[in-house]
Parts: sequence; structure tokens; C-alpha cells
Amino acid sequence: MDLNNKSILITGGTGSLGKQLTKRIYQEWPNVKRLVIYSRDEQKHYQMAQEYPHEKYSSIRYFIGDIRDKERLIRAMEGIEIVIHAAAMKHVDIAEYNPMEAVKTNIIGAENVINACFVTGVEKVVALSTDKAAAPINLYGATKLASDKLFIAANNIRGWKNIKFSVVRYGNVMGSNGSVIPFFLKKRKEGVLPITDKNMTRFNISLDGGVDMVFNAIKNAWGGEIFVPKIPSYKIMDVADAIGPDCEKKEVGIRPGEKIHEEMITTSDSFFTYDMGNYYAILPSRPIFDLQKFIKETNAKKVPEGFSYNSGNNDKWETVESMRELIRKHVDDSI
Repeated sequence: MDLNNKSILITGGTGSLGKQLTKRIYQEWPNVKRLVIYSRDEQKHYQMAQEYPHEKYSSIRYFIGDIRDKERLIRAMEGIEIVIHAAAMKHVDIAEYNPMEAVKTNIIGAENVINACFVTGVEKVVALSTDKAAAPINLYGATKLASDKLFIAANNIRGWKNIKFSVVRYGNVMGSNGSVIPFFLKKRKEGVLPITDKNMTRFNISLDGGVDMVFNAIKNAWGGEIFVPKIPSYKIMDVADAIGPDCEKKEVGIRPGEKIHEEMITTSDSFFTYDMGNYYAILPSRPIFDLQKFIKETNAKKVPEGFSYNSGNNDKWETVESMRELIRKHVDDSI
């Protein structure tokens, strides 16, 4: 895959993943034609522009804009070939308290992105999902499930347009804004780490791992896949012991809409899920492409009926020691 001379737009581009995507794009494809950072956060735009000034990175553009604003999206996407959709309201408790705001951003905003892509002639679209979209019990997960469905179904109405929509779904991104590791790093200074439930598990992926999955989707998507990486799980108590071994671990109870274990592929998904080697692909029930050709050319293997991919019964686990090393490498080298 070569992104040199390509025009790319990232919604939510000033967030943790958007910034890592920007870093990797300039490292690997310094001659990218145009990179549009689309976000509604003025302060984050200002801060990111200090790191990636236009004088040095002549292809970068900073667009203040909300995905709720379709007209602004259309203006930003003029001449764009690839869209990476990372913008979302993602905090579970905030979405529970402000449900229609989450719906407006995560569902209506997703539809705006899709329609803007159709209008402007975008060729490839990769939308970021979450493990909470599989069998959701909270509003955030439900809105992201709806968003996933919109992006997958967009392939059905493309007509003769040369455009492919796909989705990337993964678990907690280590060290991202609002995630548990930065929270614990802050709280350890107080000597107490609040634990929602001591049995809780989560999938774990680094920012670079998340970026790799996006690039994989840009390169390999046939249109309509939900890509799911094979990644390890961690126990919340192991993360707490890795960060604050001498801290008190105080159980405070799960928050509204929170699960003990997360799931990325449900048993209902198993009928349409294929093992692709380093990742899984959940296909649409009615793919727009020749399924047998897909299987032959990608060496895809159907998973058994009833298969599920759950953070609690995963076959790959991080330990206290491995989590400490990962945190030192990717988040904070002082622990």
C-alpha cells in the first residue's frame, strides 16, 4: 500500500488515534498529497498545529468542524480519496446522561459522513468501532452498533460509484484519552486505585496496533467487513498491580452501562465470521462481492458456529509484568 500522493481526511483527527495516524502517515508516506484533520475541538487543533506546523508539513490542513454538520463535511472532503472516521462521543457514563447528544454524534454524524463521501467521490472509508458495539448494554455501544450498520449498509447503495466502506472494531486503546491506564497513573499519586469490579477484564491494543488495523482495512477491504484484531486481554487487577503495586485497591462498583467482560464477536456473528490469520472479519449476511472468490483469494477460514470472542475467555493474556512493560513503552516510562 502506498499513501504517497493520496488525499486523506481523519474525522476526530485531534484525538489520540488521529494524532497517531498522523504520526505514522508522515513517517511512512511523507509525500502524502493532503491530510485533513477534522475536529470540533479548537484547543486541540491549536496544540496539534504546534507539533505539525503547516510550514514543515505543507500537506496538512486543520478543519474546525463537527460531523453533525453535513455541509461542513462536504466542504472538507472536496478532493479527498480516503476517509478515516474516528470522531465519536465515547464516554459510557456521559452518553448515558446525555443520550440524544450521543445519538446526534455517533449515529446522525455517521450518516452525514457517509452522505458526504458519496457527494464528494471518496473512494475508501474506514470507520472505527468499539467492542462495546457487540451485544451492547449501554447507549454508547448501541449508537456505535447503529453506526457500524450504517457504514456496512452504505456499500449496498453505492451503485456505480467506486467506493468501499469497512469498519475496524477493537477494544481499549492503551493510553488513549479517558482510558483506565492514564486514570490509574493519576490516581496512584493519591495511594488509592478505584476498581469498579475485581473480576473485570478488557481487550488491550496499543495505539500503533489500532493504526495498523486501519491501514490493513484501507489496503485489504473488499467492502462491508468488520475487521477484528486478535489481541490479548488483561485483568483489571493486573493493570492496577502493574501501575500501583503498593496502592490500596478499592472496589467501587460498576458504572451505569458497564460490562464485566467485553465481547467483540458474538455467537450470532459467528455465522458470518472468518479467520483471516492475524485478525477476524465479520462479513455482511449478503456480501456485495463473490464470497467464494473472497475465501479463495484471502485464504479465509470460517469460524465454528457458536464461536465468540470475549475478553473473559480469551486464549491470550497480559500479565502484571507484561502490562508494566507495555505501559513503560507506550504510556509512561516512570512506573
